[in-house]
Amino acid sequence: MKNLAFLTLSIFLLSCGGKSLTDPQVIVDKSIEVHGGDRLKNVFLEFDFRTHHYTLEREGSRFTYTRSIQDSIGVIKDVLLNASKFKRYLDDTEVIISTERQAAFTSSVNSVLYFIQLPYPLNDGAVNKEFLGEGEVEGQQYYKIKVTFGKVGGGEDFEDIFCYWINKETFTMDYIAYSYEEETEGIGTRFRKAVNPQRVGGILFQDYINYKPKKELGTPPVEDHDRLFIEGQLEELSKIENTNIQVRPLDANS
Repeated sequence: MKNLAFLTLSIFLLSCGGKSLTDPQVIVDKSIEVHGGDRLKNVFLEFDFRTHHYTLEREGSRFTYTRSIQDSIGVIKDVLLNASKFKRYLDDTEVIISTERQAAFTSSVNSVLYFIQLPYPLNDGAVNKEFLGEGEVEGQQYYKIKVTFGKVGGGEDFEDIFCYWINKETFTMDYIAYSYEEETEGIGTRFRKAVNPQRVGGILFQDYINYKPKKELGTPPVEDHDRLFIEGQLEELSKIENTNIQVRPLDANS
């Protein structure tokens, strides 16, 4: 089965070779296929990121995110239903928190689970894709795709802007830039370089080196971050490393 899967992927990549694409939907679809296709459509995923344990249970368009940590007073667990309905628990008891804290926790949980699923979420209904052309980063050729979100279905952070660099030969998503706005930090941008690729359950997972623009640059457009990276105008901020990744198709749980 492993040999058959490798042969299928090789044929797929060969069929794409030598052709320049301009349709962002076609490019994203090919990237999703390489990263695991529909394996994230009905799945249970769990992993550790820094001090927390995360899970994703997805059944089509319905999903549940959780984040948990063992505290001195018990297990604190955050539960997010379809990125909108948030609850916090201490052991098995729901904890009532302010609307502001709910929004902050919702954003942080959603962010971690969103990034680990990329590029699969790029076919969500609220996503708007724009082809920005081709470019070269660290000796590799890329398709450059800009993503914005519609207000309906785009979540609380629908004004964020993303840019993705998809490898022209392998269709892996190797670089990401995005804007954000937070009460504590204000408006900012980040650039991520994918490292340490690994396949678990047929899904390609990647860690990232996280960069930020030098202070004197202010808040440059996300689509300029490949140039800034090449010119050495970005500073390494952190490493995004997901460990102990486990994947189970939902039908395997029944």
